[in-house]
Amino acid sequence: MISIVCTKKLKTINSLDSVFTLGALSIKKLTLLGFTLVALPLVIALIYSAVQVNQMSKQATESIFSVAELTTFNRELNEKQLKLERVASQFLVLKDEELKADYLVQELQITKLVNSKLLAYLDEELSKYSQDFSSIITLIHDLIANKPIADNSLEVIQSHFVALAKVSRSINQRSIDLINTRANQIKITADQVSSTMLVSLLIIPTTFVIAGLFIFLITTPLKLLIEKIQSLEKGDFEKKIELKGSPEITEIADALEIMRLRLHALELQKSSFIRHISHELKTPLAAIREGTELLYDNSVGKLNDEQQEICHILKDSVNRLQRLIEDLLDFNIVLDSTSLQDSEKVYLQPLLNSVLADHKLDIKRKKITIKQDVDSIFFYSNAKQLKVVLDNILSNAIKYSPENSSIEILSRFIDKELQLSIIDHGPGISPEIENRVFDAFYQGPAPENSQIKGSGLGLTIVKELLMRLNGDINIVNKNTNNNDNNRGTWVQVILPRAIRVEKKQ
Repeated sequence: MISIVCTKKLKTINSLDSVFTLGALSIKKLTLLGFTLVALPLVIALIYSAVQVNQMSKQATESIFSVAELTTFNRELNEKQLKLERVASQFLVLKDEELKADYLVQELQITKLVNSKLLAYLDEELSKYSQDFSSIITLIHDLIANKPIADNSLEVIQSHFVALAKVSRSINQRSIDLINTRANQIKITADQVSSTMLVSLLIIPTTFVIAGLFIFLITTPLKLLIEKIQSLEKGDFEKKIELKGSPEITEIADALEIMRLRLHALELQKSSFIRHISHELKTPLAAIREGTELLYDNSVGKLNDEQQEICHILKDSVNRLQRLIEDLLDFNIVLDSTSLQDSEKVYLQPLLNSVLADHKLDIKRKKITIKQDVDSIFFYSNAKQLKVVLDNILSNAIKYSPENSSIEILSRFIDKELQLSIIDHGPGISPEIENRVFDAFYQGPAPENSQIKGSGLGLTIVKELLMRLNGDINIVNKNTNNNDNNRGTWVQVILPRAIRVEKKQ
């Protein structure tokens, strides 16, 4: 039993090795081989069917000629037999030598006809009937040619012709049997050809299987290449690109691997540069900010109005520079492909609460009401990056919302996808700049009473992170007319792999 199982496993392994060996051929050779293997069974079936049909056609033609010859032979035999009997009877009655000579001529013709036609069919019964026919003709010949005419000669000859007619009927019946046999043979051959054609149809599924196998061998490495390219597009430069297959596939894989290494090196350089430059900027910026705050608070002496205004400008500029450095650090998260590998179970509500807590002071200062209608949902993603996404969107909503307004946070669960909507009642986004808000460093019109400008990287970071997390973002402009109730911006975030938590009864 164990040996049988081992034998089956070895056969399976050998068959898989054969498939992978085929996959190692070049695409050109693999295509030609697949076309040959698909066409070869069809060509063989077509040739075999053509041979069968040709044989049936020849057999039918021979049978038709045989039937025609037998029919003609039986008609001539009956005519010559009747004529021979009539001439013999006339000779015995009239005793005319011319009738005797005519009889001998007729006898020679009918004997020649019987011997030449019946013996040609190589049939034992027809050969026997031919001998019986010749024997009776010989008896009649002796009475006509060699013996004197007696009173009972006519009766004797008529009895011989009765026996001759019986032999003729037997020949006719045997001819009919032969005709039926030939017809049955044609029918059997036709049935065989029909069966062969039906069996040949089984080759079509076989060709489909062969075609499917070669399509699999050709397309599977291409699909793997597409996956690797999409992985590079999302910024995943950690996984080594290594594929087995045809020489063309391995060449492309090698080229992609070289590209991956170069992109990874460039990304590391970018991340390192941003980290270092941000750190180097934050150190003197802290000193500048502290000094500016001291001057602004009159800690080192009272300033006049002009000095106070200059100090105010310095303070705003320092705050803007700090915000820009923080955005650069967030943008560095996008460039850091290693952080994309950390997938974990993330609950939506705690994540939102954490982001709202970070903006608690801004929300309280502007007296904004947060309205939430969020289902209990969790999904598998990167919590750190999702927090950056929600932080940037909520930061914009708070920044552009007027005082004493509200921000709505809604969730919908559709086909294992989370659709999270964040809606504010600010001025909205004009159609002219709607397609540009995701561009890096683009800054739209600043909100009213805002003294700090953004860096223009917030929505760019959001777009990049969601793309890498297989998510998406849509902005629905509500500013369709001059009605204040329609003003505001509706941001919709779509995240995959979401699961609704069932509520306990």
